[in-house]
Amino acid sequence: MKILVAVKRVADYNVKVRAKSDQSGPDLTNVKMAINPFCEIAVEEAVRLKEKGVATEVIAVSIGPKVAQEQIRTALALGADRGILIETDVAMEPLAIAKCLKQICDKESPDMVLLGKQAIDGDNNQTGQMLGALTGYAQATFASEITFDGASASVIREVDGGLQTLELKLPAIVTTDLRLNEPRYASLPNIMKAKKKPIDVLTTEELGVDVTPRTKLLKAEPPAERKAGIKVEDVAQLVDKLKNEAKVIV
Repeated sequence: MKILVAVKRVADYNVKVRAKSDQSGPDLTNVKMAINPFCEIAVEEAVRLKEKGVATEVIAVSIGPKVAQEQIRTALALGADRGILIETDVAMEPLAIAKCLKQICDKESPDMVLLGKQAIDGDNNQTGQMLGALTGYAQATFASEITFDGASASVIREVDGGLQTLELKLPAIVTTDLRLNEPRYASLPNIMKAKKKPIDVLTTEELGVDVTPRTKLLKAEPPAERKAGIKVEDVAQLVDKLKNEAKVIV
């Protein structure tokens, strides 16, 4: 079974990103970049499936600038077999990403596509669903457990009312949630081995995909600072402030 895993280059989740002085976007100058945490969970799940003998090949694919090869190398060090970079300097939107991944699916014919449920930069939670619509593959989102039985996969996903179990016929698309697994750290020997693993570089033009942005970023600014809280003397004072100052009750 061949598994395709999408990995996105984002600012490390430990970094506090600031807006540029001209408010034209986030300031990523000298900011540490990493694999999107949800994508890292997808990589870990694919590697575990390979270790169990369920998967035979794991392919990591990323879409972005040339430096996104760093994140593909990280995925290779974690256990992926080879990588594909779709090189572009355009700020990619979910639909454009899904269209690029659709072309890769047509070329590679994977049995399963694993993606993080969302990226921590845009927080759109759209790419997996859009890719499912474009490919016609079965799909399950927010997976917390995946098991296989021949040509089908069983996915447990978290919903508001509890847990939902879906059975998917392969090929299928699954987006990963936090509770699916805990990603491993790449060992030094595997980091060295990853340098020799192949990465194919394509362009959006070669794939025939129009990635022109459909939206325009007008302004980026930090959230408003919260005012300091106060202590109230009793319930009556609390109700008074909620009613007359905060105006959250009538």
